[in-house]
Amino acid sequence: MRLGIYQHYKGNTYQVIGVSRHSETLEELVVYQALYSDFGLWVRPAAMFNGSVFYNNEQVPRFKFVSEVFSQAPAIR
Repeated sequence: MRLGIYQHYKGNTYQVIGVSRHSETLEELVVYQALYSDFGLWVRPAAMFNGSVFYNNEQVPRFKFVSEVFSQAPAIR
């Protein structure tokens, strides 16, 4: 799972901050934060996060990777 900024198929953006595991089933869960409104934290099963949906008669990724997040500016080359 790439950490960074993702766009939901309906348009909102989120930052994936990590991957966790369910304490009993060990299912992988994606931990992500909304980059709008109340900046809420969310979790979703990784299989669902990385899956696709039908939207406007087209199959599209539920979340599309947009960019990495840098804790500092990248070095100039």
